[in-house]
Amino acid sequence: MNSPPFKIGAVLYPGFEMLDMFGPLEMFSMLGTDIVEIKMIAQNMDSVTAAIRVALDAGPRVEPDHDFSSCPPLDIVLVPGGFGTRIELENSALLNFLREKSERADIVASVCTGSALLAKAGCLEGKRATSNKQFFSLATQQSNNVQWIEKARWVEDEKFFTSSGVSAGIDMTLAIITRLFGIETAEKIAKATEYNWHRDADVDPFTADLNEASRAVGLI
Repeated sequence: MNSPPFKIGAVLYPGFEMLDMFGPLEMFSMLGTDIVEIKMIAQNMDSVTAAIRVALDAGPRVEPDHDFSSCPPLDIVLVPGGFGTRIELENSALLNFLREKSERADIVASVCTGSALLAKAGCLEGKRATSNKQFFSLATQQSNNVQWIEKARWVEDEKFFTSSGVSAGIDMTLAIITRLFGIETAEKIAKATEYNWHRDADVDPFTADLNEASRAVGLI
């Protein structure tokens, strides 16, 4: 890692899941401005709308700090999932951006179906990874060269962290903070945010719902 503040780039796209993004960012923000600098990154400088369930343009709008071309070097890349993921899997500009920034970042983290985007971009080749359990097939269909772990709250493989759906991203982020700043710092943040941290990455009760939503929408 470079010297602090460490630059965290949160990647926006239309229809992203709000908690995927802002749960992890809340945990990182508790480190303080002397440690982290959080920037919102989007393909262009237009505001980006979060999803409300399947309605990709119904949520609040977020203003990016940088577009892809002006994005500075990033220490940590955060990729959310959401119902907008399926469209973005065909967005070559986003996939190229993720590939480029992932090569240079010290930590690359995805929440939910964000791992499908990383897989499609080729970032997870030869790595272990997980994804949202109800839409697990959306990730696994993007690459046969990823070791997809069904039963995992999150998976850590070298600099890549991938989590299960939505709230699991908070647990994953506390694991990232543990790696970078120690367990005591992560515990203090969990306490300060009154969050009940699920610390065991291998405990995932939602595996029982594996691909339930995928089948419902005809992905498998």
